[in-house]
Amino acid sequence: MTTDGRKPQPEVQDAVAAATAQAVVGEHDTLKYHLLGPSLTKAGQDSVDQQKISEIIYNASKGSKYFNNEEYKDKNLTQKIEKILAKKRQLERMDLASDLRRADECIAELELSRDLSQTVIHIDCDAFYAAVEELDRPELKHVPMAVGKGVLTTCNYHARKFGCRSGMAGFVAMKLCPNLICLPLNFEKYTAKAQEVREILADYDPRFESSSIDEAYLNITEYCGEKGMNPEEAVTQIRNEVYEKTHITISAGIAANAKIAKIASNRNKPNGQFRVANDRATILAFMRDLPTRKVNGIGRVFERELDAIGVKTCGDIYSQRAYLSKLFGEKAFQFLMQCHLGLGRTKVQPAEEYERKSVGTESTFHDMSDKTELREKLRWIAEELEKDLTRTQFKGRTLVLKIKLHTYEVLTRQTVPPKAVGTADDLYTYSLPMMAKLEKEIPRMKLRLMGLRCTHLVSTKKTGIDFFGMRRLSSADGDASLSRTKVDEDGEWEVWPEEEFEAAARQERQDEMNELERLSQEHQSQDDVSALDPLTQEEELEEANRRHKHGREILPNPTPKKQSTSNARELGPSVGFQKPATGYVPPPKEEKLWMCPICARPQSASDKDFNDHIDFCLSRQTIKEAVRDTSPSPPALERPTSDGGGKENGHHYSHGNKRGRPPSKRKGEPVMSERGSKKLFFGVQGS
Repeated sequence: MTTDGRKPQPEVQDAVAAATAQAVVGEHDTLKYHLLGPSLTKAGQDSVDQQKISEIIYNASKGSKYFNNEEYKDKNLTQKIEKILAKKRQLERMDLASDLRRADECIAELELSRDLSQTVIHIDCDAFYAAVEELDRPELKHVPMAVGKGVLTTCNYHARKFGCRSGMAGFVAMKLCPNLICLPLNFEKYTAKAQEVREILADYDPRFESSSIDEAYLNITEYCGEKGMNPEEAVTQIRNEVYEKTHITISAGIAANAKIAKIASNRNKPNGQFRVANDRATILAFMRDLPTRKVNGIGRVFERELDAIGVKTCGDIYSQRAYLSKLFGEKAFQFLMQCHLGLGRTKVQPAEEYERKSVGTESTFHDMSDKTELREKLRWIAEELEKDLTRTQFKGRTLVLKIKLHTYEVLTRQTVPPKAVGTADDLYTYSLPMMAKLEKEIPRMKLRLMGLRCTHLVSTKKTGIDFFGMRRLSSADGDASLSRTKVDEDGEWEVWPEEEFEAAARQERQDEMNELERLSQEHQSQDDVSALDPLTQEEELEEANRRHKHGREILPNPTPKKQSTSNARELGPSVGFQKPATGYVPPPKEEKLWMCPICARPQSASDKDFNDHIDFCLSRQTIKEAVRDTSPSPPALERPTSDGGGKENGHHYSHGNKRGRPPSKRKGEPVMSERGSKKLFFGVQGS
């Protein structure tokens, strides 16, 4: 009925029905696109009918908890986008001249930071897990094959032609390609092969950066200069050497910075290379038509938000520059401006030198609600986290508990213990109250994932610093070292916003894998449990947990190999990549030092080491431990005396002396005893 009580006209009813139907279709379209998964941009997908794939995934997962959760997330994202668009409409009615001017000033400043002097390459092994398996079973090279049972981790290029890709539930992949062969994961095998590749990369850039088990960044500027080679020749040599020695093919991107090199490495896959010249006009042209999703750090969620305001390519960012900071925040504005200009970091360093923000572990399991079982699981996770903290040499000032309900809702709680924690006993003790509180908040709580994570880390590594926090300087340092303590102007302190966005995109992919594992388990339980091996689901859970754990170990870079002249000759002309007999050893660089603001002594110019030293200077407890660990044990006394408080420790402390000064040491009296001398010069034994 209309407002005046009359019946609406048929054409009006038809229009309303059509609008409603269109809204439903649109809602389903966004959901179907979301269900395509995080690996939509993987190489080998260009010729695949993605609409057909999305329909198959949509119908195969419909009705599952996974589907319901994805539908819920898609509706929330749609509502968020509606708010963004409403805010943009408001901004369009305002005078944004100042915002436009500020954006243009930012672009001008960013342009001044453009560095075209470096050559950075991104190396990516082609279908790595699948390629390693094909070495043992060559017959799999010519048929569709994937690695991973419940969830596919890697597919070869034959399988990708059918629409199969990493991050896809195994049963969905079988609908796309019924002849698909799925192999179980073998992380030990992949890690060993990855190490072979890493040993070769170290000869070209000893300070290369591993971004994952099968990816790495190298700065080959010095190598090309030393050998008189252009970047294409050097990369061809690397690819040939890797293939000759490991029988694994790699693809590479060559550019002026890491961001563009990462994008370029996906342009000519498999077994190819692509270079974006170190030229401003070439870089801007390359980025102008690049879809935003191709940029590392822009995931499915951010892609949809940008698409809604008219940003489909990196070239579109410029026209919307006045709105970006108000719609997405300052960090996103900076990140997008860098994407538009094709700017990125040129500094490449070993992964272990990056400052670690957290250490954590988590476990996926069958739905669990029994309180005793949940506490046993919490204790087991605490023990696993203790191992990780011991290996990485950290403790945490903040402890975070993460749980995932059987409904897929993820909850986190955190606490700040009175001390930095690192033992299983402490981790369990301080996480148990958080678990108990959640049990009260959620009656009959049923979990399928639990995890613990330590943040605000404190290093437990021995720093090699003496009692006074002073770094021992060699005679070569001399007074000249003081002139090198200032922060230099070549970007050493620079932190690119892309790091945060890349981390968020990685987490998005990891969360997707976690949820797809559950979808696979649901399908098996609903399909035909009697026909399955009773251990199948347990094995699948074990595979999921191993996948979560794998890759967290940060291995130091291998030492470059120095080939002798005879060894180089033995390779012969058939190898096709002969390198100079001496191998590549970069010239020694002058050590840079930073001044500690607390003890005013020069320290190593490394973010991590410098922060460790600051913590050392600020922590009285650390100093006490250093005294206890390094001072010589006091000689046994024949007649120990009491300090008046019941402590017999060989010292004569009084209650009135709050600082603990022995009575024998009065103001103005020199210290004469040998014991006092040892305390004064503690920590320099043998000097």
